[in-house]
Amino acid sequence: MSALPSLAFAGIGLMGLPMCRRLLAAGFPLTVWNRSADKCTPLVANGARIAAHPADLCEADIVMLCLADTAAVRDVVFGAGGIVERARPGQLLVDFSSAEPAATREMAAELEARTGMRWVDAPVSGGTPGAAAGTLAIMAGGQEADIERVRPVLAHLGQRLTRMGEVGAGQVTKVCNQMIVACNALVIAEVVALAEKAGVDAALIAPALAGGFADSKPLQILAPQMAESCFEPIKWHVRTLLKDLDTAVRLSREQGSATPMSGLAAQLMRLHAGQGHAEHDPATLVLQYREARP
Repeated sequence: MSALPSLAFAGIGLMGLPMCRRLLAAGFPLTVWNRSADKCTPLVANGARIAAHPADLCEADIVMLCLADTAAVRDVVFGAGGIVERARPGQLLVDFSSAEPAATREMAAELEARTGMRWVDAPVSGGTPGAAAGTLAIMAGGQEADIERVRPVLAHLGQRLTRMGEVGAGQVTKVCNQMIVACNALVIAEVVALAEKAGVDAALIAPALAGGFADSKPLQILAPQMAESCFEPIKWHVRTLLKDLDTAVRLSREQGSATPMSGLAAQLMRLHAGQGHAEHDPATLVLQYREARP
């Protein structure tokens, strides 16, 4: 039996931490890096090595990223001490971040031209519960051979890995995913607030609609939290949904495609973020629709 490939991972956040835990549990040699090094401490206890700089991650066969946004990806790859400084042919970069499709294609082309390292964009859906359980949906863009090479590794993280096309196609698919999730979250907030005002126990909405045509994972997760005003622990951030909606609007403009629902959702999400909720859970969206309580 061949030895497991060595892995490296940058971005030990809400998603990165449980994903790394699963890779360590599966026996992969793992090197980790995070801007705030203390986030890596729990992984070191399980056998991970800490890299001093992103460039040091290139000692591994496969380098993975799970970062906040396009700018963070660009900085880790091309900034001072970045991956580009030590990347080499035969290596793969797998980016789980949600980034802009056009920028992803540009970065992938530049990295390969300068170093020979190839890029797979593999954004994920399923949130922190999916990351912990290894049941993420992974939508990938890249060369078929590269995606097949990482498929055995990603099998420990997701229940499904779908190749959507060439580099950038995974990011386009994630934009589509987030359009559905964010618009859903906003409507669920309206529903919970309306039910409350109309005298219906909003805590019963999710179980009552379970299995019906309106059911969804966001409904089952968000509606109970909204009904109980239970906004912690934070499973994801309003700012993340806002960033992805902004990407959707930008992509629709580039493609000449109309996305009026997502455009409105972006403005409503920006309003909520601007009222001090950017770092809060999207369950707090219900506060937009409730009358102020003394």
